[in-house]
Amino acid sequence: MNRIKEVLCEKGIKQTWLAEQLGKSYNIVNAYVQNRYQPRLEVLFEIAKILQVKPKDLIEDANGDDI
Repeated sequence: MNRIKEVLCEKGIKQTWLAEQLGKSYNIVNAYVQNRYQPRLEVLFEIAKILQVKPKDLIEDANGDDI
């Protein structure tokens, strides 16, 4: 599971903006945000860079705890 949705909310950033920055469709980013799909590791690192957070801040462990 990822925490992309939580980080976007914390930073007041819209999914459409993130999609534009990533060069991906809104549908793909929405799937990441809703945890229907998990981004590849390279994409996760790119998202972290764009959002100015550490990659580990976007991931939670199997128990739902932040890593």
